Amino acid sequence: MSKNTIIQSPNRRRFFNIVLLTSLLTAVFWGGSWWGRHQAVSAAAALTGDQINQEIAATGFNQKLFWEVWQTVANNFVDKDKLDNEKLFHGALKGLVEAADDPYSVYMTPKENKDFSTDMSGKFEGIGAEIGLKDGIITVISPLEGMPAAQAGLRAGDQIIKIDDAVTAGFSVMEAVDKIRGPRGTTVRLMILREAAKEPQVVSITRDVIVIKSVKTEQTAAGVYIIRVSNFNDDTDTLFKQAVADIAAKKPKGIILDLRNNPGGYLESAIAMASEWVKDQPVVLERYGNGQVESHQSLGDPELAGYPTVVLVNRGSASASEIVAGALQDYGLATIVGETTFGKGSVQILRDLSDGGSVKITAAKWLTPKSKSIDKEGITPDVKVIDDPEAKTDKVKARALEILKQK
Repeated sequence: MSKNTIIQSPNRRRFFNIVLLTSLLTAVFWGGSWWGRHQAVSAAAALTGDQINQEIAATGFNQKLFWEVWQTVANNFVDKDKLDNEKLFHGALKGLVEAADDPYSVYMTPKENKDFSTDMSGKFEGIGAEIGLKDGIITVISPLEGMPAAQAGLRAGDQIIKIDDAVTAGFSVMEAVDKIRGPRGTTVRLMILREAAKEPQVVSITRDVIVIKSVKTEQTAAGVYIIRVSNFNDDTDTLFKQAVADIAAKKPKGIILDLRNNPGGYLESAIAMASEWVKDQPVVLERYGNGQVESHQSLGDPELAGYPTVVLVNRGSASASEIVAGALQDYGLATIVGETTFGKGSVQILRDLSDGGSVKITAAKWLTPKSKSIDKEGITPDVKVIDDPEAKTDKVKARALEILKQK
């Protein structure tokens, strides 16, 4: 599929997620990227036999060699009764995509693809956290607020060394997701290595039904309106619009947009959210491998631009969260408070395949409106405050309230 097709395809909803929010954990980063889901079947399915042969010739694919390897395994593997042809085939597809050496490009089997779609609906069974690959290590991106992972003490940045008895070295994100995923009431043991810790520790987490309401609000006694956004999922647009209407009615003295431990989600939701502050300007830029840059403009008239705003971020803020924070920072529409964000700046498309599976592939890089790349670097806050989940008081929020009091 051409890059132009990716840009222009009308049947897509793109994601910024980072990793797979394991239904569990929930699946993925869909970690810091944004994706476009194409509802059409695979490109190969639309080609004639001759066209497929031409594509094979152009790419150098060696059918004979592929079948030589397949038959060697089938004929010589010692435990032939354990071989599963379907598993071998899906393994070959996974290997093809993994050979791109990009942690965000993955092949998903029909079951994995179905699980991911369920995760994005905001209800699933698991531990309620998001994981991804960082520096080749399975890492916690964001434990979701109030979910089993957070209640058990899991933190953003924790490196997962073992899942039950399985060492995670060399694991893909999907392999880790499969190990962590499980039915409500069962327990998974994660051996984690935390920054600055001398020894790894084991955290036992009881899986549960995870229901995510992505937007929560409250108003402080000081008249500040706090909007907590945990994900950019199916319900985010509706709930955020309700929050905007509530703000218009209450006319608070300021706004705190809390994006801490928010791993991302739909691109359209990120643009719509930023558009409540940004008027008639780009929210995010998308740069393709051929140098082409696509600008995603703000939508409509902003309702929140007149309110002093502080955005809270930490190392678990990724993807769509970084898009919103980056846009508001670039235009001077908000003060960013907290820690440097995760740094997920590549763009994925999610392509549905004819067998019910899908391929998520990195197709571009995204930039802030002023063309700043945050990939691996993150968004640097205007005011740095360490987010300590074990502290009795929320120092990050407290600092934000101080800033708004001075405005």
